[in-house]
Amino acid sequence: MKDFKDKTVVITGGATGIGFALAKAFGADGARIVIAEPRLKRLEQSVAALSNLGVDASYCQCDVADPERVRTLADYVWNENGRVDVLINNAGIKVPNHPVTDLPLEELHKIFSVNFFGQWHAASIFGKRMIEQGTPASIYNVGSELSFFSSVPNATAYMATKHAILGLTEGLREEMPEFINVGLIVPGFVGTEMHTAEAAAMGMNADQFAALVMPQISAGERFVVSHAFNIEHINARFDAISNAYSSYAPRYEGDDAYDVKTLIGRQRS
Repeated sequence: MKDFKDKTVVITGGATGIGFALAKAFGADGARIVIAEPRLKRLEQSVAALSNLGVDASYCQCDVADPERVRTLADYVWNENGRVDVLINNAGIKVPNHPVTDLPLEELHKIFSVNFFGQWHAASIFGKRMIEQGTPASIYNVGSELSFFSSVPNATAYMATKHAILGLTEGLREEMPEFINVGLIVPGFVGTEMHTAEAAAMGMNADQFAALVMPQISAGERFVVSHAFNIEHINARFDAISNAYSSYAPRYEGDDAYDVKTLIGRQRS
């Protein structure tokens, strides 16, 4: 989608941080912006700030953990704008960092309810309507560097949600018709309200991040990336996997006999 002028862009978690930075960036390209999150005051403040920048922006209060609220959001957007061209599935929270052995189970359920199930709800509800809409569209789920490797000690719950979002995105990409592009936005350390002010000051500025990723979203990239050094950690994981296969399950003639994807392909042909 090369041109966002007059396109409708919905951003969950769009009142602050990465979501708000993307709202400004899409708005600067002429898109109509709808931001959503639970905190009404922050929504009002952010829409006012966007309007002051000349952005056509509105909001709908929504807790993505509740599928009925997501349906209400979808109803609002289609009623007001008649279409959705881009969904940025960005809403997310974090919980206190604890080891797996110490994290209270309710904290695990809490973070999955927003970070994973919230994105699932939006992808499902908006995705169905985008299919019915029948026009070129994009769904971008916001993952993390933690979708690929561990970077924060004792943040296993958060990392598990971001790995799950990777799986959701890859599966959804195969399920959607060709006219709907699906991709994963992969932030590294961005200085947002999710961190303390001291920690946030060390991260990449959210507007800088948005400027890096917008051309990739426009180009319909499968993975939308930013922090260059992350490839070192990703390669370390890939090398470990590759070495395990080379040592214990090396390739051989006819080794696709038990490959599920190959077998399914043969059944369909």
